[in-house]
Amino acid sequence: MRKMVCEIFKSPLKDEMYLYVDKRHGLQDVPEALLERFGKPVSVMTMILTEDKVLARAEASRIMAAIDDKGFYLQMPPAKEEYLLDLYRTPTQARY
Repeated sequence: MRKMVCEIFKSPLKDEMYLYVDKRHGLQDVPEALLERFGKPVSVMTMILTEDKVLARAEASRIMAAIDDKGFYLQMPPAKEEYLLDLYRTPTQARY
């Protein structure tokens, strides 16, 4: 089974935007224009990816393919509608 050591960075400018890269190469393959819009990347995690690893918002196989092809994978924030639906579905506690 193929494995990749992946480093994940969060954007300081945009909530829930993440950049995945191969730890061996770091940010060297990420275009400068993307880094300008992303902001100074903040490392949040290093993990071993396998194609069958289960992640919350992306398929590990797609992340690995994008890193192989472009040198990075950019995870965008969820759509606003989806976020609002999640808030709606979350039970709230009544305060009396």
